[in-house]
Amino acid sequence: MLLQMLLAVAVVGVTMAYPGGYDPVYPSEPLPYQFDYAVHDDYKGTNFGQKEKSDGKNVHGSYTVDLPDGRRQTVDYTADHYKGFVAKVSYEGQAKHPAQYGPPITFQHGGEGYH
Repeated sequence: MLLQMLLAVAVVGVTMAYPGGYDPVYPSEPLPYQFDYAVHDDYKGTNFGQKEKSDGKNVHGSYTVDLPDGRRQTVDYTADHYKGFVAKVSYEGQAKHPAQYGPPITFQHGGEGYH
């Protein structure tokens, strides 16, 4: 009985603290934001990044990545609740492929049951 009374007091206290249904964790309107990051590792050959900005209703951004064939891929995008996610993909540079490939990789199976 005491536990139920304490729980009821806690629920009333929380309700009084946030009148009008305001939820501090999940606001009713989307908030504006902006972020960007980049990773560049010469040792591993990794190079990519992203920038994104929102006014709370529309999102605008782009990301880039260096591809294994030597090109750089850039994706510019927008997103909203009417048109959805719209992307424009572009490439810089010329694709380069090895002139000669190594021997084919073969797998050998052993043991019984493999025929």
